[in-house]
Amino acid sequence: MKQRLEPLPDSDADASFRALAKALAGLERVDEVAAFLRDLCTPAEIEAMADRWRVVPLLLQGLPYREIHERTLVSVTTIGRVARTLEHGAGGYAAAVKRQYPRLAPGH
Repeated sequence: MKQRLEPLPDSDADASFRALAKALAGLERVDEVAAFLRDLCTPAEIEAMADRWRVVPLLLQGLPYREIHERTLVSVTTIGRVARTLEHGAGGYAAAVKRQYPRLAPGH
């Protein structure tokens, strides 16, 4: 991933991140979000994010990593990373799962 020669101060980086999150939250329709992501991200970045999201419901269904890999062709390393983030992340996956896959949401 691209690195800056001199990283932004944490406060600037956080403000930029929050501005990006606010821009995403302000979009109302799927086609708007899709267009924004296509403008913002490279095809490889979009593919990586889509791969991560694609394995979430399979992990929540309890499928083994190897089976998820065989079904999706997503690397076992990525599947493991998503599983760890589901368990110990900031809660973003959980919030999205609750909306998109409510029957799979933990505690349902």
